[in-house]
Amino acid sequence: MGTRVSALISAQELELLYSQGASFVILDVSNHAMSRKNFETLHLKGAHFVDVNTQLSDIKQNLAEGGRHPLPTPTFFGQTLQSLGIYPESHVIVYDDNKGANAAARLWWMLKAQGHENVQVLEGGMDSPLLDVWKVNTATPDPSPSTYPVTDWQFPVVDMEKVEHMRKEKNSIVVDVRDAPRFRGEVEPIDLIAGHIPGAVNIPYYLNFTADGKFKSPAELNDMYQDSFGDIPADKIAIHCGSGVTACHTLLAIYQAGMEIPNLYVGSWSEWSRNDRELATLT
Repeated sequence: MGTRVSALISAQELELLYSQGASFVILDVSNHAMSRKNFETLHLKGAHFVDVNTQLSDIKQNLAEGGRHPLPTPTFFGQTLQSLGIYPESHVIVYDDNKGANAAARLWWMLKAQGHENVQVLEGGMDSPLLDVWKVNTATPDPSPSTYPVTDWQFPVVDMEKVEHMRKEKNSIVVDVRDAPRFRGEVEPIDLIAGHIPGAVNIPYYLNFTADGKFKSPAELNDMYQDSFGDIPADKIAIHCGSGVTACHTLLAIYQAGMEIPNLYVGSWSEWSRNDRELATLT
């Protein structure tokens, strides 16, 4: 395996790219009710806004069909990339307003799963004072459409039936990266039912951070996930969250640790909990 492009880019590295006039595509994929308005108020120079619900998902009317953020078809995703002026050789930088722990990691995963090599998440988002000079409220001109060939997803995904099987296998592990209180079933702020998939283990995504909110080093991440997974191979590991978005933060961390990417269960708790499946709590 050749040298991996780091999944992360620091504010210092991005500031240098801006200062040098380097060529890159920068995308804001913040994901909450005020995200687009906040983007229009302030964003990084040259950034385009990407909508998680309409551009990175294929949401069904019945959320029991794939959960809250099912993947779009590769063809649809390719059309999104073309509309953003992205080519296979483009250097793509993505950020959100949650330290990359949310939709930025989802777009990173989707691009990597199409074989896109040079894509990075801005560590810490746009909060660094180093980037203040590059924050603007002016609209970015629409890019010229590109050509982007797509394939089936090259990173592994599993469906609900496969997770049902994996959770009962001794040599498999189903990992829930949601906050511990949600896993335990104490609270459920988004989905209809609190709890978790029986047999799943909880490794909250925020464990990927140090105490000061920075990503842990690749060595620290490797130690943490090697300790958690032991000898279980990547194809026997399924990572999920509430809707298949935050799970990508953990997949990014595992990649950053130099490990093989495990399966993503895209439907996650939002699908599982709406399909009369067995549920568990720790309350």
